Amino acid sequence: MKHLARLLATSGLLAAALPGLAAPSASAAPAPAYLRQTPAWHRCSADRPAAYECATLKVPLDYQRPEGRTLNLAISRMKSENPAKRRGVLLLNPGGPGTSGLYRPIRTNAEMPKDVRDRYDLVGFDPRGIGESSPIECGDLSEAEVGVGGAYRPETFASDVSWARGIADKCREKSGDVIPYITTRNTARDMDVIRAALGERTVSYLGYSYGTYLGAVYSQMFPERTDRFVLDSGVDPGRVWRGMIQAWGTEAEPAFERWTRWAAERSDTYGLGATPEAVSATFWALVARADRDPIIHYGEKMTGDDIRADPSLFFDPHGASAVVKSIKASADKAPQPPGGTAPGGTDPGASGKGADRKGPGAQSPLGGVRAAGPGVDAGGASEGPDAVPASNATAVYWAVVCGDTDNWPRDPEQYARDAARDKVKHPLYGDFASNIKPCAFWQRPLEPATPMKTRADVLTVQNEWDPMTPLGTGQGLHQALKGSRMVLALGGEGHGVYLSNPTACANIPVNAYLSTGRLPAKDVTCHNPPPTPDPEGAAAR
Repeated sequence: MKHLARLLATSGLLAAALPGLAAPSASAAPAPAYLRQTPAWHRCSADRPAAYECATLKVPLDYQRPEGRTLNLAISRMKSENPAKRRGVLLLNPGGPGTSGLYRPIRTNAEMPKDVRDRYDLVGFDPRGIGESSPIECGDLSEAEVGVGGAYRPETFASDVSWARGIADKCREKSGDVIPYITTRNTARDMDVIRAALGERTVSYLGYSYGTYLGAVYSQMFPERTDRFVLDSGVDPGRVWRGMIQAWGTEAEPAFERWTRWAAERSDTYGLGATPEAVSATFWALVARADRDPIIHYGEKMTGDDIRADPSLFFDPHGASAVVKSIKASADKAPQPPGGTAPGGTDPGASGKGADRKGPGAQSPLGGVRAAGPGVDAGGASEGPDAVPASNATAVYWAVVCGDTDNWPRDPEQYARDAARDKVKHPLYGDFASNIKPCAFWQRPLEPATPMKTRADVLTVQNEWDPMTPLGTGQGLHQALKGSRMVLALGGEGHGVYLSNPTACANIPVNAYLSTGRLPAKDVTCHNPPPTPDPEGAAAR
């Protein structure tokens, strides 16, 4: 239900490598044409800063057939204004998959400290298939088809199978000739084309959420080109991609327990119970009540599945308490609490069905309440170009999530068994996460996922209470990348750490690394200042 997500806007989303270029010599074969491009830079638009420049490169659709069909790759930059301090380029990716990154340099330029900013040309790009980079589509999708799946119930599972098969069929019909090549490995190859076009020997990188996996894959495919890499809000390479979705179900449980303690300590404010057990009982009673007889909440019918439909809910105790208090008031037919406006403040009726919340812009941990880092809306809406197919984000999401790995079950009954099991083990969201996805009907990937075997001296960054890429997945990324260091912000909430707010404790070590290139001697644990209490206003945000 979209209005639940809006209440939680404060919480802030998945063949062998081409060899690196050898040092030039008299006998060396010339580099392929795609690595010998010169960007034709121009001002992006009159309503953007003059320093913000754009260009378009050409990249092979299939790197195994580099002389064949090509795709456009839209890139952008804002150059360093201090040549004496400039080190090179900082390639930016805000996450996704399915999120535009072309406008990211403007935001980073405004947020990054000047002494760090001076060291880099900031470079953005729309990954292949997205936005201005030869966008793909799945045709006309219903609201229910723009998402990642609903709750599991045996009596509706046949409809879930039809939903998943229908999306796969539509995507194949509209973009089936391109979709197999919209993968993380090919996007990493595109990144190296950008590096070569800019005339750089190496590239530095700042990637959020899905961008952490993209950066990790690049570090394995092109280790000799990997300079200073910051991977913020980590995707566990060992869980791509079904395991990443299932992590929302497992990791929502400790967040729920934390929330019950928090709300119990403030029972005078929220009235949800004086003990954690009582708060939990209040919540589950609302779920059971709504399953028997939907609750009318701001003019919409809300089922128990609707109440459970957002795995990020309990990662923000302030917002979760306001939401549950508001739902309880509706169930009790009591006046709404002060500050409890319609979800999102203005639009109480965007989507009333939890079963309709099935999209990378609604439920994806990689493109959810905040897609991937500071100031990015779901699906990249705040950054993407205007004229792209409506189904572009959904098409790219499934292309990557289904096409990166062959570990998706092909038997629909396997999903039914897993979802039934996880509904018991992880009752908040486990059945949503394990229910059938379009990947069950996707074509087989053209190449396997990237093993994380090569040392990668990179910096990973993580909030303790990230709802979209939870702590466990960030730790998994750090453990997979031998040689990496991790900055953990204890008490940190929301998706995206570095530059997410001026007081984030992780800003200091990240700035130091980007400035000097020196990793911390050991992992860093810092403590974020507690968020400013706003007990009644959260529902209005």
